[in-house]
Amino acid sequence: MSDFDLVIRGGTVVTAADTVKADVGIRAGRIVTVAEKVDGGRRRIDASGMLIMPGGIDSHVHLAQPAFGGPAMADGFESGTRSAIAGGNTTVLPFALQPRGASLRTSVIDYHKEAEGKCYTDFGFHLIISDPTPSVLGQELPALVNDGYTSFKVFMTYDDLVLNDRQLLEVFDCARGCRALVMVHCEGYDAIRFMTDRLERAGNTAPYYHAISRPQSVEREATHRAISHAELTDVPIMIVHVSGRESMEQIRWAQQKGLKIYGETCPQYIALTADDLKGLNMDETGGKYVCSPPPRDRASWDAIWEGIRTGVFHTFSSDHCPFTYGSVMGKLNPKARTSFRWVPNGIPGVETRLQILFSKGVVEGRITLNEFVALTSTNHAKMYGLYPRKGSIAPGFDADIVIWDPNRKETVRQELMHHGADYTPYEGHAVTGWPIMTILRGKVVMEEGKILGAPGDGSFLKRDLSPYAARPSVAA
Repeated sequence: MSDFDLVIRGGTVVTAADTVKADVGIRAGRIVTVAEKVDGGRRRIDASGMLIMPGGIDSHVHLAQPAFGGPAMADGFESGTRSAIAGGNTTVLPFALQPRGASLRTSVIDYHKEAEGKCYTDFGFHLIISDPTPSVLGQELPALVNDGYTSFKVFMTYDDLVLNDRQLLEVFDCARGCRALVMVHCEGYDAIRFMTDRLERAGNTAPYYHAISRPQSVEREATHRAISHAELTDVPIMIVHVSGRESMEQIRWAQQKGLKIYGETCPQYIALTADDLKGLNMDETGGKYVCSPPPRDRASWDAIWEGIRTGVFHTFSSDHCPFTYGSVMGKLNPKARTSFRWVPNGIPGVETRLQILFSKGVVEGRITLNEFVALTSTNHAKMYGLYPRKGSIAPGFDADIVIWDPNRKETVRQELMHHGADYTPYEGHAVTGWPIMTILRGKVVMEEGKILGAPGDGSFLKRDLSPYAARPSVAA
């Protein structure tokens, strides 16, 4: 009987560090060997002409997130993780959101109930802190970090989520004490409210004006403020979903100063522009592209690529935040027809993240294969306490693998998608490079677009402290 449950033969193994022609031997869900030739195997997969890469890790997705009485999110854990594996991802990190007035611990328990038995991928939780009470910061958050929820997100905008500067400083200080990694949504709340009110008074209510209400200056100011708070409290932070040059340069300035400030960007900031929000003659179809921060312009694409090439950005995530378009509970809800203010913020993207970056990055010569793997898998695992279990192809790692056809040409279209939304914002985008097989801990869960896995295949991941988070003080 063979020593291996599965052998992948004839492909090119790509990690963040190396590219080598090799076979991969897998046993009991783990990678056992990577060698020039691996014989045997109860099952053998011929990957000739294909790339063998670590399964994608998308560290910024929103699933089954409560909308506080507003439009319903299109993806729960079942459809969202199904979409993820179809796109070549094997791990996702969604957010357990604390509603104001609620216990953080209770919010996590409730979120586990949403996920239980439904996931096609492995998964962990970030926390969202909207109500940093003394009990949350003094007891609940440190205990949850100790339990493996080692990162959390805070918001500088949105009525139900925004924290003021004093609250941000207190949360950052708590993160330093318990060594959690802080993710920050950087947009200025008061500036957005001012711009929204002014635009509505002038009758400018179409979806396109969502982008006008949140210009780069609003994102830049909040990014600088978050960095200043992080410097004051001596805590590392991750600035998420950076959309253009002005915020990117704030992060680069901080990094050059020696501050531990990390950056994330997303497909919408290299593939969409604010003009997409215009729809057809400024009609409601532009609402399909409403997300925050909004897509900018083609010059901003160049700035994002500059940030990727120069190491300003550490991760490339989808910020998958899906709503239906045609439903009255989605982007065309009755209030959304009156003003962009009420259009749900967010777009689907977990299933197309890898294809867009590969096509625009690797195929068009902007990044290397190794940088692609780092940006889509390895850096996520390292940043969020999953390495060395996840994020590479080497003995001892989980056998989370995507087999990738680097030459396959496809046009992104809704009929290929597996998410719960009724559209994709990337409809009609031509890409080169496509996942043909996804393997989760040694089990083939997707092949040629057909889902072979089942809800419950995915396991919850208790995460270690991030090596990028605050370090203990000398006095400690």
